Amino acid sequence: MISVSSAQLDLWIASFIYPLVRILAVAATAPFLSNAALPRRIRLMLGLALTLAIAPILPAMPAVSPASGLGLWILAQQILIGIGMGLSMRIIFTAIEMASSIIAFQMGLGFATFYDPQSTSQTSVIANFLTLLATLVFLALNGHLIYFSVMAQSFLAIPIASTPLHASSWHFLASLGARIFSTGLLLSLPVIVILLITNLGMGVLNRAAPQLNLFAIGFPITLTLGFAGLYLMMSYLVVPLEQIFNEGLNAMLYFALPPA
Repeated sequence: MISVSSAQLDLWIASFIYPLVRILAVAATAPFLSNAALPRRIRLMLGLALTLAIAPILPAMPAVSPASGLGLWILAQQILIGIGMGLSMRIIFTAIEMASSIIAFQMGLGFATFYDPQSTSQTSVIANFLTLLATLVFLALNGHLIYFSVMAQSFLAIPIASTPLHASSWHFLASLGARIFSTGLLLSLPVIVILLITNLGMGVLNRAAPQLNLFAIGFPITLTLGFAGLYLMMSYLVVPLEQIFNEGLNAMLYFALPPA
């Protein structure tokens, strides 16, 4: 007769619950996985399937019952780690949205908004376009598969334990937020330069020929040159996008590591 002790049962439950909680926390905050168009049931099934796939190869889990006080503390730790991992990657995509908003404002299309199902809010049409383009680039680079690989590797880089996260982890996550502005500015810089030269030229033209109505001809000119800048920029956009995607994936994996 097969007998199972309570300690063995707790260990089996812990070896499944602890990684599942971290994976579901990542799915709740990371781009694509947290998309409002993706039903929660699908996200739950994806988390269960991924946990069942990687559970046999994970390091030994703490022999702590998830229902105990220490077990609840470990569960809370995994939720925080998963949320931090998801936010690390979301910051990168927010930088792309920031660049899109800057470009739209400079082109004069800041008023043209559209409902974005990913963020469930009104965003500019340029932001929708560039976000969709970045999404396609991410999927073309097998980013969805790298997601799963990073989540599996995170259990080796950040083992499940009762040790609390170091304060430097949250400092790193906060400092990563500065990448929203720096990366957004760098991505939008080509169009900004084109439109800045255009505005300077129209300013000189206004001084040379004040009778021209620049309000009537300025908007079509900035709009046309802005789209031309976007067209030229798209040919070189894959390389910087790949670099910032790699930066976000590395941040997902190492943000919770203690300082060396």
